Amino acid sequence: MGFSKPTTLGVIACPGGEQFANEIISHLKMIYQRRFEKKALFISKLYDIPREDMIRRLNMADDINSHRVSPVGNATDYRMPSFKVPIKNTRFANGELKAEILHSIKGMDIFIVQDVENRNPIKFSGCDEPVQMSVNEHLMNLFVTVDAAIQAGARRVSLVLPTYPYSRQHKRKGREGLTASTLGHLFENMGVERIITLDIHSKEIEHAFTKLSLENLHASYQILRTLRPHLELESDDLTIVSPDIGAIERNKFYADTLKKPLAIIYKERDYSRTSRSANESNITNSRLLGDVKDKTVFMNDDLLGTGGTFIKAMKLLRDNGAKKFIGSISLPLFSGNAVENFDRAYEEGLFTYMVGTNGVALPQEILEREWYLSADVSNLFARTISRIHHNRSVSPLLDNSKMIQRLLKK
Repeated sequence: MGFSKPTTLGVIACPGGEQFANEIISHLKMIYQRRFEKKALFISKLYDIPREDMIRRLNMADDINSHRVSPVGNATDYRMPSFKVPIKNTRFANGELKAEILHSIKGMDIFIVQDVENRNPIKFSGCDEPVQMSVNEHLMNLFVTVDAAIQAGARRVSLVLPTYPYSRQHKRKGREGLTASTLGHLFENMGVERIITLDIHSKEIEHAFTKLSLENLHASYQILRTLRPHLELESDDLTIVSPDIGAIERNKFYADTLKKPLAIIYKERDYSRTSRSANESNITNSRLLGDVKDKTVFMNDDLLGTGGTFIKAMKLLRDNGAKKFIGSISLPLFSGNAVENFDRAYEEGLFTYMVGTNGVALPQEILEREWYLSADVSNLFARTISRIHHNRSVSPLLDNSKMIQRLLKK
C-alpha cells in the first residue's frame, strides 16, 4: 500500500515556502489518488474482482497494517493522506525565530519546503502585522525548522529549496568564502540527507558535500510548455543565445533539443564592482559570437537579479539585427529596480516575453505584467519527492529531452 498511499511521507512548510508547499501537496494528492485507482483497477481485472470490492480489500489491508483503531473514512473510497505536517512558527520581538511541530513525525520521511527569496509579507504566530523577511531571515527559519524536525524524531529530513541560497558564492577569486558549500555542510552536519533545488547556479556546488545528496532539477520542459502558445518552437528563424559562458551548457541543451543554432554573448566583467541595477552592473564589454540577424531569439538563464545581463543582451541583440527576443529565467528574483527596468525595456520593444517559474513567490503586480509568463514547476517537485520517498531513481525527471520531443510532436 505504501506506493499508492504513503503513510510516512510528510511535508513541512516554512513560512516563506507555504505557497509553494501547498502547490506541491495538491500535486502529491493527485499523484497518489491516480496510483491508487490504477492499482485497484489493475488488480480487480487480474483477479476478476469487482472494483468496489477491490478498493474495500485494499483499505482493509491498510487498516490491518496500521496502528489505528478508529475509523478514518469510507471503506469503499480512497482515503486521501493530508501530507502536510502542522507547524507553529513564532517570531519574537528581538527577531528570534521558533518552529514547533504540532503533530508526531517519529519515523516519518520529512520534506521541508522553503522559498528563501520570498519577499511577500509573512504572518507569524504572535505577530499582529505581516513581516517582510530577507534571505538570511528565511535561512534562519529553515535552520530552526530542520532542528525541530530532527529533534522530533523524523526518520529522514530532506530540504526543498527551489532557490539554493548563496549559490553565486561558489568559487574564490580572492579572499572570500565559499558560502554555497559551507551552507550545505551546515545542513549536512545537522542531519539533512538531501536537498532538492532548481537549476542551481553552479554544478560545482553538487560536488562539495560528503554525504548529502543534491538533486538539481531543470525547468526546461515547463518553460517550453508555457511558451508553446506564444512561440513557434519549430520555426526555422528561431536561434538560441547564451547570455554568457556560464550559461552555455543549459542553452546548448535547448539548442540541441530543439535542433536550433546556438550563439553566445561574451561578457567582460570588472569584479571589483558590484551590480546594483540593470544600468549599474559590473559588465564592462559585451560581444556577440554568432548570427541573429532577422532571427527570433530565445535566451535562458538560471536566475535574474537586477536584470542587467538580460537588458544589455536585448540591446546587443537588437543592434545585431534580431527581430524578436524572448527570455526565460528559472529563478526570477527581480531584485532592486529590475521590474521598472523591464517595464521600460518592454515599452521600447526590446523583448516580447519573459518566462519565470513559480519556484520564487513573486508579488502579484509582477505576475500581472503582460510581458511576464509563469511556468509551474510544483508538479516536477512533487514527482521528485514521491520518487525519493519510495527510493526510486529520479533520473527520468532530470533529463527533459524526451518530454520536450513529445511536446513538439503534439
